[in-house]
Amino acid sequence: MNFNQLRIFYYAAKHQSFTVASRKLFITQPAVTAQVKSLEEHCGFKLFKKRGRKIYLTDEGKTLLDYAGKIFQVEKEIEDVIEDMRELKRGILRLGTTKTYARYFMPFMMASFHESFPQVKISLDEGSSLDMTRSLLDLRNEIAIIAKVDDHPDICFVPFSQEELVLIIAPSHSLLQKKSVAMKDLRNQPIIMKETGSGTRKVVNQLFHRHGITPDILMETSNTEFIKELVQRGDGVSFVVREAVVPEIQEGRIATLPIRNERIFLDVSIAYLKNQHLSPPAQAFLNILSKIAPKEKQAQGIRAIMANMLSRWK
Repeated sequence: MNFNQLRIFYYAAKHQSFTVASRKLFITQPAVTAQVKSLEEHCGFKLFKKRGRKIYLTDEGKTLLDYAGKIFQVEKEIEDVIEDMRELKRGILRLGTTKTYARYFMPFMMASFHESFPQVKISLDEGSSLDMTRSLLDLRNEIAIIAKVDDHPDICFVPFSQEELVLIIAPSHSLLQKKSVAMKDLRNQPIIMKETGSGTRKVVNQLFHRHGITPDILMETSNTEFIKELVQRGDGVSFVVREAVVPEIQEGRIATLPIRNERIFLDVSIAYLKNQHLSPPAQAFLNILSKIAPKEKQAQGIRAIMANMLSRWK
């Protein structure tokens, strides 16, 4: 079926006038007459009856008008949906991030985004940095805020923040007799490691490797809360992002010790596919992240970024 002919029929039938249809559709009246005639030939029956200068729908024409009205109503709804998606009045933002960022940073960021675009749904995926990198390649997520575990030719990594990693130990641990520890002091300490594929695990592995030490790994897990519980009980020591243990440090439930001659940072990036167009929600979120990302190369973590955002809003 020729939908152009159906549209012309719809306007002519709706207004019961070829003249009005030609004016509404910005075509000549003879063109309307010709297209209606072609549609009637396609159908094999008449759609209009004429008496004097007036036209009337046949019973077949009335039936076709009913269905044509439904088609063009759906077309209008489709146009409205497209416009809503363009203007971010609907849509889905698909994000991936690590569990630490999901807990300590993303609620703040998502609340900010939702305030600007309240009708856009947010789907937040959590996992290791490596898992979230793969989620971009699998098209499950459009943007990820992760540590750069490995380079990939198809992924763009934009530096976002630097999170300090700290050595955490139980408040009763014997190492607290020292003001700082050398890496060799950790040689025989049971280490509770983040899971393979996490940015923290990669940085800590590199730290031990630089000092020629093989870590005594008691356990590896992706659950930072579980790591903190084990450390509080004195089962081992661990390295985590400082922001993840601020309450425990302030309350004296966990202690930290500096590593002699070492400050350890986790580089966090905004990641997305290089040759893939971002959806309007993803592009809007990327624009927000780009505005708040620190311009200087000095170490700035979650807390500094959020403080900067709040100061701008005030």
